[in-house]
Amino acid sequence: MDQSDDQICLHAVNEALQVIGSKWAFSVISQLYYSSQRFNQLRRSLGNISIKSLTDILRHLEQHQIVHRQVFPTIPVSVEYSLTEKGKEYRTVLVHMREWGEKWISPTKQ
Repeated sequence: MDQSDDQICLHAVNEALQVIGSKWAFSVISQLYYSSQRFNQLRRSLGNISIKSLTDILRHLEQHQIVHRQVFPTIPVSVEYSLTEKGKEYRTVLVHMREWGEKWISPTKQ
């Protein structure tokens, strides 16, 4: 790799980390990987996440085109979240991170 390749690599990795760099991003992506969920359903799935934190992370993931937000014109309005194709491809990244973590995890932290 030359310096130009290093810069491209650094930029690409930074972009990937921007998406999953927050506390809840990984958990939200993981929950939505298996099925679309409504806001309160997702909130219950995640346990102790606050409404504000979930709202913030969903907006963040939506801005990065990882999550799709669909509004249903019911009374009251229903909103459902799902992963985009781009979001589904994060599974590969997360699987590799898991493999790396399992390989290099400290025995004292298990």
